[in-house]
Amino acid sequence: MYDRILVPVDGSDSATVALDHALEIAADHDATVTLLYVADTNEPSQTRIGTDVVDVLVREGEEIVSDARERAADRDVPATTDVVQGGPADAIVDYAERKDVDLVAMGTHGRDGLEGYVIGSVAERVVNAAPMPVLTVRATDDTPTYPYESVLVPSDGSDHAGIALELGADTATRNDATVHILTVLEEQLFGSLIDRTDREDRAVDLLADAESTVTDLGVDDVVTAVETGSVPDQITTYADREGIDLVVMGTHGRTGLDEHFLGSITERVLRSASSPVLTTNR
Repeated sequence: MYDRILVPVDGSDSATVALDHALEIAADHDATVTLLYVADTNEPSQTRIGTDVVDVLVREGEEIVSDARERAADRDVPATTDVVQGGPADAIVDYAERKDVDLVAMGTHGRDGLEGYVIGSVAERVVNAAPMPVLTVRATDDTPTYPYESVLVPSDGSDHAGIALELGADTATRNDATVHILTVLEEQLFGSLIDRTDREDRAVDLLADAESTVTDLGVDDVVTAVETGSVPDQITTYADREGIDLVVMGTHGRTGLDEHFLGSITERVLRSASSPVLTTNR
């Protein structure tokens, strides 16, 4: 699936966790990894050393990518390095497109609680703008599992969710993993029992079609589920309860059941998911 993987690094814990996970994937796929540091030109970074003006961020970036290359060498993964200047999100996406990479793997900086809504706007912007799949990894107490044994694909019936379903099936087939397909019905303050029954019936039909799709793509083990509640909360709760190793989601498109924007749901999952999240915005 992947020949060229781009891993932005910045020396943070989450970036290091993402790097190690990406190296596992690269070793499995015989892929080459490019380690990229973006010196944020929006930050005041120049200092005078003697008579020379040195860009501190560039110097720091060279050290960070050098350390990352050593981690790749320890795993016998071929790696190249680069340090560029610019706005981080735009620079990462532009670089990924120019180098025609198959996957971007990066860490996120999420916090819990109402005040911790910022995952790292860089990661969110890359997820929403990159034309190739993006794998985001948070630094948690648990090391990400690879090869994946279980893959969760939330499905809402949209075309974008269908593309994510195909990506999830391809990933699961390579890893001989179980695919979990989840659809979530949000609780409604108003509505008749007939309305609820109709929504549940549509959810069952949606899951049946999704199961047929992944089965046709070669997945042997499929689990389907319908949950009720907040969509992003139910996705992360299900993933934690079932010990999911990877969540695969689309980033655009309205849902077919409850008319929510999938993009905002994906962003909320990125901020709180314990497991890596693989997104596609095609």
